[in-house]
Amino acid sequence: MSLPLAPDDVVRTRTEADGNAREPLVVLEPLIEFLRANDLEAPATLTVSPIGEGHSNVTFVLSTGVVLRRPPRGPLPPSAHDVLREARLLRALEPTPARVPRVLAVCEDAATIGAPFYVMERVAGEVITSSLPPALDDPGERRRIADELIDALVEVHSVDWQRAGLEGFGKPTGYPERQLRRFTGLWEHNRTRELPQVEQLAQWLRENLPESPAATIVHGDYRLGNTMFAPAAPARLIAIFDWEMATIGDPLADLGYLMSHWLQPGEDMGRFTLHTVTSLPGFPTRAELIDRYQARAGRSVPDLTWYVTLALWKAVVFMEGNYKRAIAGSTDDPYLRSFGEGVVEIAQRALAVSEHGI
Repeated sequence: MSLPLAPDDVVRTRTEADGNAREPLVVLEPLIEFLRANDLEAPATLTVSPIGEGHSNVTFVLSTGVVLRRPPRGPLPPSAHDVLREARLLRALEPTPARVPRVLAVCEDAATIGAPFYVMERVAGEVITSSLPPALDDPGERRRIADELIDALVEVHSVDWQRAGLEGFGKPTGYPERQLRRFTGLWEHNRTRELPQVEQLAQWLRENLPESPAATIVHGDYRLGNTMFAPAAPARLIAIFDWEMATIGDPLADLGYLMSHWLQPGEDMGRFTLHTVTSLPGFPTRAELIDRYQARAGRSVPDLTWYVTLALWKAVVFMEGNYKRAIAGSTDDPYLRSFGEGVVEIAQRALAVSEHGI
């Protein structure tokens, strides 16, 4: 499922956008020129369509079969939605075991379509959130889906980031402290109202900082819905998407984030739960996922309460930012308008985790 195009999202020329209240997301003629200059197919009849259910960076599939990714319309927090940084990481990961799509071209000039962007190959498969493809819908395949999810994460964490050319991509020490500083600042930028729960969570996180293991590449948004599986059995994870939050840091942050989205049988995480299939028979528990990660990564995993609380607190900050864009009229995504309530709901859940564990 994808959001429909608004009339002002895609225009043929810059002049065509002059009378619109909002900037376009794609300007076709300069995009065609860019694609041709980079030896990519670009007919004069090129069309674009939104793809995926992401509510952050904007992703389009072109009629030529490739994918374009760019930031959303503003207002944007400083350093957020950096697609050039994302493209750099994908190119660095291409020769490694990490399962990533191939970047075909990068445009740093915001004047081309209104923002920097990159073009990547389109990977064919299934993104799993609330339902399963028929070939993978039995207990054995569900278990394999979870195994693949953990194994692919271990592959990312096992990449030698220095050898991959990612020096300077992130600081290898002090990840928890940096996350607290960054998201405290983002909250100040994003917030539309006073919410004492958010400040309470920040205080708890500051008072309970963990000691991080050796630094690895961190995806930053690692969950089932940001991966793609081949449609046929046996279950096989073929690509990891949405790397905009990636950095060098604490690998347990990825594991904690994954746990924050993993629904177990009998649980109700509210209407803002992104994945519901994991409560079906065959999917392992959170404890079983952690056990597999420990065995595959050769890394001891302590209690993840801090990391899961961090993941939920960050979700609150991001949701508030998206809600701010929605009420400002810079996005037509109706789901983002509901984030006003979602921020409060997730904040309450984060407080419960901080008090009672995962």
